[in-house]
Amino acid sequence: MSRTIISTSHAPAAIGTYSQAVKVGSTVYLSGQIALDPQTMQLKEGIEAQVVQVFDNLKAVCEAAGGSLQDIAKINIFLTDLANFALVNEIMARYFVQPYPARAAVGVASLPRGAQVEMDGVMELA
Repeated sequence: MSRTIISTSHAPAAIGTYSQAVKVGSTVYLSGQIALDPQTMQLKEGIEAQVVQVFDNLKAVCEAAGGSLQDIAKINIFLTDLANFALVNEIMARYFVQPYPARAAVGVASLPRGAQVEMDGVMELA
């Protein structure tokens, strides 16, 4: 199958050797997003603002690939403090409706640029 690279200016430009997303067949592999503002490339401050920005960034990449957040089959959430898990759930409920995607939440020691949250996922397009 051929691979299509997905890129949008509505999400932060890659800060390393990766693409924002790669589409293979009808599956889209979404790279990890941290809370960088796509216009300024500056990290949002505060955990709530970071979680919102990460979902906004993922949404932009999903839309660039021809889908939406509702097409995400699996999402991975990485948190530097698992005490923020309830807040992530609350904010996630603003972006997703049932049935929710499969999900993992993992506590990590650190993330790029000092971010408090990072998310990646896999999206399946119909």
